[in-house]
Amino acid sequence: MFVSLRRFGILTVTALTLLATSALALDTVKFMVPGPSGGGYDQTARLLGKALIEAKAARAVTFENKGGAGGTLGLAQFANSTKGDPNALLIVGAVMVGAVAQNRPPITLEHVTPIARLFHEYNVIAVRNASPYKTLDDLLTEFKANPSNVKWAGGSKGSVDHIGIAELAGKLNIPIDKVNYIAFGGGGEAVAATLGGHVTAITGGYAELAKYIESGQFRVLAVGSPTRIASVDAPTLKEQGLDMTIDNWRGVYGAANLTPAQRQEATDAVLAATNTNLWKESLQANAWLPSFISGDDFAKFVEDEHSRLRDMLIKVGLL
Repeated sequence: MFVSLRRFGILTVTALTLLATSALALDTVKFMVPGPSGGGYDQTARLLGKALIEAKAARAVTFENKGGAGGTLGLAQFANSTKGDPNALLIVGAVMVGAVAQNRPPITLEHVTPIARLFHEYNVIAVRNASPYKTLDDLLTEFKANPSNVKWAGGSKGSVDHIGIAELAGKLNIPIDKVNYIAFGGGGEAVAATLGGHVTAITGGYAELAKYIESGQFRVLAVGSPTRIASVDAPTLKEQGLDMTIDNWRGVYGAANLTPAQRQEATDAVLAATNTNLWKESLQANAWLPSFISGDDFAKFVEDEHSRLRDMLIKVGLL
């Protein structure tokens, strides 16, 4: 009898442990990616999805891409179609916050549920390998002499990419209306234009351009970080006499109308994913700097970002 009871006790504890583990995991996580395949939002979603599976924090993941208007079209679709769904996640970032500040769409991040900020990343400025501009000084000498002749490729109008180039122009006393910035809907289009020689230089997150940099197709002239990044072989803007940074961040929101318990479940799942080796290795490979915050702290951060980016858009003449 003693053996039977002991065996029953072990089985009961095991069953309860499995039940508890199952209760903590999300079901099929449906990611809304507010940008094209291969872009920064897409990279983040797919790596986070893999990490959720590795952490056993989700049973499966799916992805839907909906680009346009700086990510606010995907935001609107997500907000309207997922209300109360604890398994729906939206990838967000500074570009979307800037688009909200600039375009003032009817649906904003206030209509969905903040979960967590994941990481920061810094922009690089690069040219194709065949470019005559070997250094940032070479490029900026031409930019100052003939501003409109230098074509800059980057993300959507009003994005971190756009703000960064506008601020760079301001540092050089170049009027904003002389800046020839070409906004692309996705990183792939901007890369193709740069490789084809249709634009002079490209700016964007290192992760989006990494394979072209590592293959020698792009040459990095500068990185927008406060100090050098080990995995990026290029000097910072500050090192080259420009007191500025160009940075982005990415995070996750949940659906509208989540209960506190559902919000916590999603937060715990995302936190578990960021603790996996797969996620940590991805951060290092992509020059992403971990900066996890969640819940109300994340909501306050986004609110402050909205004010900061709106002020920056006004300062550089984009709003």
